[in-house]
Amino acid sequence: MNALETQDCLIAAGDVRDGPVGMVHAIRPSAMGELDAVVGEVAARFARQAGFAARYGQVHLLPGADGTITTALLGIAEQADGTDPFVFGALPDSLPAGSWRVSAPADVQAADIALGFCLGAYRMPAFGRDAAPAAPAARLVVDAGGQAAAGMARCINLARSLINTPPNLMGPDDLARAAEMALAPLGADVSVIRGVRLAQEFPTVLHVGAGSDRAPCVVEAHWQGSTATETAPLVSLVGKGVCFDTGGYDLKPPSSMLRMKKDMGGAAIMLALARLVMLRDLPVRLELRLGCVENSVSGHAMRPSDVVRTRAGLTVEIGNTDAEGRLVLCDLLHAACERQPDLLVDAATLTGAARVALGPDVPAVFSNHDGTAGVFVAAGLACGDPLWQLPLWPGYRKWLRSPVADMNNISSKPMAGAITAALFLENFVKTDVRWVHIDTYGWNDSARPGRPEGGESLGLRAVYEGMLKIFNIEDRLHH
Repeated sequence: MNALETQDCLIAAGDVRDGPVGMVHAIRPSAMGELDAVVGEVAARFARQAGFAARYGQVHLLPGADGTITTALLGIAEQADGTDPFVFGALPDSLPAGSWRVSAPADVQAADIALGFCLGAYRMPAFGRDAAPAAPAARLVVDAGGQAAAGMARCINLARSLINTPPNLMGPDDLARAAEMALAPLGADVSVIRGVRLAQEFPTVLHVGAGSDRAPCVVEAHWQGSTATETAPLVSLVGKGVCFDTGGYDLKPPSSMLRMKKDMGGAAIMLALARLVMLRDLPVRLELRLGCVENSVSGHAMRPSDVVRTRAGLTVEIGNTDAEGRLVLCDLLHAACERQPDLLVDAATLTGAARVALGPDVPAVFSNHDGTAGVFVAAGLACGDPLWQLPLWPGYRKWLRSPVADMNNISSKPMAGAITAALFLENFVKTDVRWVHIDTYGWNDSARPGRPEGGESLGLRAVYEGMLKIFNIEDRLHH
């Protein structure tokens, strides 16, 4: 399924023409006693005897009197704070071909059902001789709210597909072209900065990419909503697009390098978020900056103990060439701050330390404005895309000192790696700019309902919903 094409796993209610429409009943474990009333005594007894217990993501098909299957059961989580669209991702691969509706408890939103269904129907790009796995034949019947969720799913699946693309097919130029293809048709002014101009404006991006035959570049995009005035909020998005990270001279071990095609996950997520803002035509002014680069080993690669001068004029000693992401981001953040945005958000697959602290499913969020961080955390919990705040602890700033430069790109201590990385970035953000930094994993280690193994857009929906709340924007399509 191409993430930029029509989400063909959905069908509008008015377009259903032929054949019966099946019904999926979403059941919580606590409602198993009501199963007789939902599907009838005989069918309920059959389901229980077959082992249906409404476990999370459990799908059970109920045959009718003629042997056809037009009824199914889906186990969902007990009522809790926030939403969980992912459980409905178990349906596309479990239901027979045809059109289906979902009956769910009143507190489950139709948009979450449609979103989860679309996310479960996602197929990773295939590059082998054999055909790609067929898209699920089951389709979900939706109303207008459900159709709007397809736009969100397309953006999430765009990020997934970019991250999943093999690194030989997703170099800096490929990522830049993907950004142009995603944004230019929606009216964005997209430019790609290379060569001499890159050296002048983004010297640290150039320094990181110096070791690769695939030259680095920076994508800049500018867009304004159709109802946005010149005084509308300016939102600036920044993404780390390291298309492959060997670690440079501080070479990663083979096991750590296997997934390094995902090191451009921050750029993929910010690109997908920018596309979503444009599709929803939010009343904002939007800027996007992506640092597209490859961290390789060669005679031209950056070395440990190099000193590089940043766009901001600060000098950085390279303590470790595998801490390249913060070097990619620092010039982009400084460039964004020159425009004095009302909100600056960056995303990056930045540190293993964040994963040690919070695991793969919960990105770490840092902010120079605690109230803003709180909005993002609350929004993430409410939409089922959790974030968790870690502190910009000032006591650790001295760990980044260098005897030969203004700072080192790594800490002198083997602790708090996610915090010290964020503190490094803070040096390049104006104190009066509201800034949010997201350290995300960008990957699903194993397949779960609605979350196939591979690239993932962790943090995208949380940032989008947080943005709506910060600027008090009503997203009519979504809500």
